[in-house]
Amino acid sequence: MSEQFLDTNVPGNPAYHFTIQPPVREGGAGWLHRPELVPGAGMATKCVHGGVQPDPAYGAVMPPLYLSSTFAFKDICTNAGYDYTRSGNPTRTALEEALALLEGGHGATCTSTGMSAILVALNLLPHGSHLISTVDCYGGTFRLLEHAKRFFGLEVTYLDLADLEALKAAIKPNTRMIWIETPSNPLLLLTDFAAVAELGHRQPDCLVAVDNTFLSPYLQRPFELGADLVIHSTTKYLNGHSDVVGGAVVAAPGNLPLTQQIQSVNNLLGTSQAPHDCFLVLRGLKTLPLRMRQHEVNAQQLAEFLHAHPAVGKVHFPGLPSHPQHALAKRQQRGFGAMLSFELKEGGNERLNHVLRRLRWFTLAESLGGVESLVAHPASMTHASMTPEARGRAGISDDLIRLSIGLEDVADLRSDLAQALTLS
Repeated sequence: MSEQFLDTNVPGNPAYHFTIQPPVREGGAGWLHRPELVPGAGMATKCVHGGVQPDPAYGAVMPPLYLSSTFAFKDICTNAGYDYTRSGNPTRTALEEALALLEGGHGATCTSTGMSAILVALNLLPHGSHLISTVDCYGGTFRLLEHAKRFFGLEVTYLDLADLEALKAAIKPNTRMIWIETPSNPLLLLTDFAAVAELGHRQPDCLVAVDNTFLSPYLQRPFELGADLVIHSTTKYLNGHSDVVGGAVVAAPGNLPLTQQIQSVNNLLGTSQAPHDCFLVLRGLKTLPLRMRQHEVNAQQLAEFLHAHPAVGKVHFPGLPSHPQHALAKRQQRGFGAMLSFELKEGGNERLNHVLRRLRWFTLAESLGGVESLVAHPASMTHASMTPEARGRAGISDDLIRLSIGLEDVADLRSDLAQALTLS
């Protein structure tokens, strides 16, 4: 890779000197300082209280929204923990603390979009690195990896990471990252974290990075199975309301150097998330457990309905016993999530378009993880940036339909699918 992809662990590098010292967050007089109570709490309690304490100035229950771009110095080389919002902002700090807590990591950095979170992770790699990615990765991830191959010399190998022998054979002396999406987008294929991490860590300095967007820390905890980095598009389930875009990179527990690197690179690239967007994501976290439970209940019922429908050829959903990795999902996940995809028994554009146009409660749109149900056609939408050959290798057919199951009454969603699948 070229010098634009900086290795921040090299003395003399412009990013090397920049380390973020988290500001001291003291509780105001008369108010309980909650953060030390949070680590041993349950997930729902962590979602409500992570990164949050009464504001010491006025006792505000929610962290204030700091929209200032710059912060005054008290004296030469002395400030209150912040100097410029690109480098750090109190509202962003609150969200980063919450995400690190929920994932069980050492620290986090919040980025402007999910794509910029991937960019931050890639910029940890030194020049000449080799990366191994799951073959059916998100189309935007594929596009960014191909861009890095073309312009910055990154070597990329796309693999079915369920094939551990193929993975073992693909690891090279310069392999510095294994990129995992599990469940994958859009085929809901799974990767055995523990097995892949064990192989990856045989190679010195190889990072195992996991995109945990589809399940969130409520349903999956990659660090517990050997991941070094967890990546999120916080646009999706963490925010949950389709009104903000954002991303995050979280470093593994006990890894201060990696935490400092991701924060340094985010600042260096100028990809930090805006305070107002952080405020919205932090708000969304409060209801994450409630939303994820209902998302999953709805998705399970609809997957079973589609699996039994005569017009449907195949359903991709780890919660179905027919899914080839159902047992793995039960072992390494705390639930099956709310994303599913399916293929029509009788394909073709006319049949496909009939279904997409007939749906009423499912909005034809990209993205996922909001309270509303969405339908997408990966070949022409989320994965249009992949070449037809790449989609074919990944198993993404032109007949594939992806659903993000929302929080509507499941009977309404089932009726909507039923009428859309009817030919008349």
